[in-house]
Amino acid sequence: MTTIIIEDEKPAARLLHRKLQKLNIEVGVMLHSVEESIEWFSKNEHPDLIFLDIQLSDGLSFEIFEKTAIKSAIIFTTAYDEYALRAFKLNSIDYLLKPIDEDDLEVAVSKFKARLPKQETLQLDFDQIKKMLSNPFEKNYKKRFTVKIGQHLKVISTDEIECFFSENKGTYIHTFDNRNYLIESTLEVLEQELDPADFYRVSRKFIIPLKAIKEIVLYSNSRLKVILPSYKDDEVIVSREKVSEFKTWIG
Repeated sequence: MTTIIIEDEKPAARLLHRKLQKLNIEVGVMLHSVEESIEWFSKNEHPDLIFLDIQLSDGLSFEIFEKTAIKSAIIFTTAYDEYALRAFKLNSIDYLLKPIDEDDLEVAVSKFKARLPKQETLQLDFDQIKKMLSNPFEKNYKKRFTVKIGQHLKVISTDEIECFFSENKGTYIHTFDNRNYLIESTLEVLEQELDPADFYRVSRKFIIPLKAIKEIVLYSNSRLKVILPSYKDDEVIVSREKVSEFKTWIG
């Protein structure tokens, strides 16, 4: 039986490898990114079993299988909440929640071995899985933020927020009353916490809410410029690679 691990973090991959060795499962290859995995699959025979992390350093691991027809059984290794795992069940996929329990790992491997003689090719609906992972009706998005002002705490509702922006390695909330507040977060984290129906990351520097868009004008190099009601410290530019998606988002 040939087995590979596709895991974002190398230490986590090595730990899983050691646990599998205790079960007499030898791992032939350990991969750590979408790009690396796509290249490997294009040049090698597909393994019997893949231990697959969902979030890799350069994107979701599902992107690997958009480039190659999957011919392997998959056991997901994931830190996602329980709500997302229903999608895996619908597609007859085994999964392990991180940190991986050795007993759960043994059960998952045994389930795979039990159906190994069938040599079935899995027909996985990755679009459905991705949809389940980002289903706004299942996930509770942030509705308010708490910021520190001197010795006081202030609660800011998302309805008050004109944009989020990063500057000098800090992340700020800018409100409709033209005030800035430093928060302990990053735009990357905020992308996961905010409702994608209401907020969109237009560039590396800005996340804006739909309700804050005052005007959109054509900009150089096929980009767009968004005018906000009060934020004037910098231009809010929709990067060229995001223009098409941005237009779809605003409807």
